[in-house]
Amino acid sequence: MPADLAFGIHERSVVAALLIKNGTVVNADAQSAADVLVDRGVIARVGPALDAAADTVLDASGLYVLPGGIDAHTHLDMPAGAIRSSDDFETGTMAAAYGGTTTIIDFATPERGQELGRALDAWMGLAGGRALIDYAFHMVVPEWRDGTAAEMDRLVQRGVTSFKLFMAYPGRLMLDDGAIFRALRCTRGNGGLVALHAENGAVIDVLVQEALALGRTAPKFHARTRPAGAEGEAIRRAIALAEMAGAPVYIVHVSSAEGVAAIARARERGVPVHAETCPQYLCLSDAEYDRPGFDAAKFVISPPLRPPEDQDALWEGLAEGVLDVVATDHCPFGMDDPPHKRLGLSDFSKIPNGAPGIETRLLLLWDQGVRTGRISPSRFVEVTAAAPSKIFGLWPRKGAIAAGSDADLVLWDPSARTTISASTHHMRVDYSLYEGRTVTGAPVTVVSRGEVIIDRGTVTGRKGRGVYLSRTPRARPAGGP
Repeated sequence: MPADLAFGIHERSVVAALLIKNGTVVNADAQSAADVLVDRGVIARVGPALDAAADTVLDASGLYVLPGGIDAHTHLDMPAGAIRSSDDFETGTMAAAYGGTTTIIDFATPERGQELGRALDAWMGLAGGRALIDYAFHMVVPEWRDGTAAEMDRLVQRGVTSFKLFMAYPGRLMLDDGAIFRALRCTRGNGGLVALHAENGAVIDVLVQEALALGRTAPKFHARTRPAGAEGEAIRRAIALAEMAGAPVYIVHVSSAEGVAAIARARERGVPVHAETCPQYLCLSDAEYDRPGFDAAKFVISPPLRPPEDQDALWEGLAEGVLDVVATDHCPFGMDDPPHKRLGLSDFSKIPNGAPGIETRLLLLWDQGVRTGRISPSRFVEVTAAAPSKIFGLWPRKGAIAAGSDADLVLWDPSARTTISASTHHMRVDYSLYEGRTVTGAPVTVVSRGEVIIDRGTVTGRKGRGVYLSRTPRARPAGGP
């Protein structure tokens, strides 16, 4: 069967044949010295010393050849009241590509009362003609109505197989346990997956109101009113709801040792719970909230940064397989240009939650994970590409260097040194969480569906070449819903 039919692909770019020679090919299960032959955007052969003619030959001597990264948690052009996140699908996907990411899964976010399918149409319009790399969508479910389950079923038929629900933000996005349970049972039946923002929103709301009543308005009180216990309790409750519903669940942006422990215990008794963390929780601590003045607003994210002991637990959970995925939660808001964060200058609860990271994910994880020996190159590939592909219905089209898979490839120099700075990054935001940090390991060349789109610091792909990825639903459990 032709590869296009085998993977249900509705669109491919026709590109010249490409041969990558002399590299070390890394997959989630192994690495080896091998060449990679690409034909019509698809990997045709992988093996040592391939004797094949190609229009373009790339020499990967001294380099790793990695599957293109999949960032399963981004918020491009996302509305937040009267403002929107500062990266759109043009700037955000270009920044992603510079960092070695070739696929994103963004969040289509409906207005309250809006039919979910119409929200998908709107997000398709935002991405189409702009995205440099391939993209898919999760669907946010901001409320539960009589017809919501049927709308979710229809979205699965359109290739949107994951749904984000919130246990936080009362009055805006938070759903009660009954609605979450209904959504879990719905995905059990239609092959979708519920992804949960797990923080106890009711408790946090009480703590926020108490802090403001005492005049505690500085950015650091964002973190102090979102304790790790609020995350741990919500994760335990999410797992319990999933168990009762007989459905898998995905926990986004885990930040705490308490959360990791809850997931580990659930895994031990066979609960199908998946979980992600993000570079900011692995590489930064709550010490950032002690910065003078309003500078700490850069780090107002939810959940907030945690103490160093939580970082250690996250790294351990990542190495041991308790955490499946490293994504970014990329949601940039400017400090001064535009002054998004300054909306909360006198009230930390009004600071837009979110920070940039789509470009620096692989740099940071390689430097702090692979270079230090915390994780292997294969584990790096697992958490940045293979696992999100498998969990979210893109496997084996994405996330692997194998015959028949899309030729999404990164030539990676493990010795390259990069100093991270807002003055040189490609994200449309005026600060970096990691300003001045030097990291080791970086992409040299980035290939998307056989086309070189980034080469030695220069973008060579055109905006709008990215395609929408319709995802495959999960197999339904035996016995039906």
